Amino acid sequence: MSGHLGHDLSLLGRFLYRFFWSLLWLICKGYFRFSVVGRENLPATGGYILSPVHRSYLDSILGGMATSRRQRFLGKESLWNNRFLGGFLTIVGAFPVERGTADRAALRACQDVLERGEPLVMFPEGTRQWGPVVESDKMHHGPAFVAARAGVPIVPMGIAGTDHAMPPGARFVWPRKVVLVVGEPIPAPVVEGRVPRRVVTDLTEQVRQRIQVLYDEALRLNGRPPLEVPG
Repeated sequence: MSGHLGHDLSLLGRFLYRFFWSLLWLICKGYFRFSVVGRENLPATGGYILSPVHRSYLDSILGGMATSRRQRFLGKESLWNNRFLGGFLTIVGAFPVERGTADRAALRACQDVLERGEPLVMFPEGTRQWGPVVESDKMHHGPAFVAARAGVPIVPMGIAGTDHAMPPGARFVWPRKVVLVVGEPIPAPVVEGRVPRRVVTDLTEQVRQRIQVLYDEALRLNGRPPLEVPG
């Protein structure tokens, strides 16, 4: 796994990353007319965890348009079986985690990335959710735990419009307006040794509350209510 963490891209790798990011930015800007509010809240250097609300598969792509820094994210290790696909994924920031591996192995890989000073994307809701409310019982403790272990801030983000651009079961991505709202970084708690469960729980709830506020603001600026998907 460590061989794919790829902290230092070659000169060609850096060029290719800028090329693909710029190309995707132009496509997304034209197709989704996306806007970013609070871009200045994203740290210019050092590691941090970007924690967006999660309402669509497009959130990973559009969330990455908020900054030109290469942000890292998890991918299934089997994707690296194809040499060219694996090379492309590494360039754009993905790193592999073996499917079915213990959660602690994935969290350790995330911590390694952050300790290298790189940004990391982690959705605190885990999988896609629906509706206007960021529910506390749908929150995962992974981002808070990793932030506390690595000593990096969590940057919350609200994203509105992606659920309409790519609804459940959609075979086509629709040109809908998308708004990203980036909040102020939430500092990592100061801990020594083992991270107490209470610290992780409290930080997770703080992240949930901040994401809810940012999601509400993104929805207001977007002018479109979130999709309600039953059951």
